[in-house]
Amino acid sequence: MDRHGFLRQLHRVYKPRNYFEIGVNDGRSLTLSRVPSIAVDPAFKVVTEIACDVHLVRQTSDDFFARKDPLFHLRPGRNPFRALARRDPLALFGGDPKLELAFIDGMHIFEFALRDFMNVEKHAQWSSVVVLDDMLPRNVDEAARDRHTDAWTGDVYKVAQVLRRFRPDLAVVEVDTAPTGVVAVFGLDPSSTVLRHNYDAILAEYAVEDPQDVPEEVLTRKTAVSPEAFLRAGFWRDLARARDLRKSRTAFAPIRRRIEAVGS
Repeated sequence: MDRHGFLRQLHRVYKPRNYFEIGVNDGRSLTLSRVPSIAVDPAFKVVTEIACDVHLVRQTSDDFFARKDPLFHLRPGRNPFRALARRDPLALFGGDPKLELAFIDGMHIFEFALRDFMNVEKHAQWSSVVVLDDMLPRNVDEAARDRHTDAWTGDVYKVAQVLRRFRPDLAVVEVDTAPTGVVAVFGLDPSSTVLRHNYDAILAEYAVEDPQDVPEEVLTRKTAVSPEAFLRAGFWRDLARARDLRKSRTAFAPIRRRIEAVGS
């Protein structure tokens, strides 16, 4: 299963009520959304039909998140019937919108992808799902920061390493999609400042010159789960239900055990 097939099925099993992506390119991932969406890319060239209520932003993700109200498009006040149509009537009573499904496929450089995750997390909740693309390079050349191959992941695979090391509160699952894998992250905490406080130290350690020292388990996908098994796992229904009912973070613990059981 390729990344677009994975995203298509993810929309079906998780049923997000909004969608956010960084790295629109030609629109092949955005075309899968049927819910209010925001898509950010400084140089997108959409060639596919888009079938959702979308705000296309021709801007870098850093500049987008520097806006005073970056998620304005998702506010129910713009269209009161939207909250009802997306099965979220409580949103009519106000509050900041929260991203439910985010796909990060922007600049293939570690620190850019890490910042994208940090910015997305600030606008998410524990029941949100973040998917990062190009996380399983097939060889060291593909993982170079300085692109010199046709297929290129860059060194964004390091984001998973950093999250596991600095944010053990998160559940991080590698998924063996073609051609270069994705990582799904669960249990987000918008109040966390760990990554921001350690950002400079993280960059000093992880943003190193080529050639990259890609771990063997990444190249061989030793810990990656098959996308088919991941998508048919039973935790998705409970995760979506907890999101819809706005359950507290205490509901994450049993769901996390089921997520990690699939990942193991």
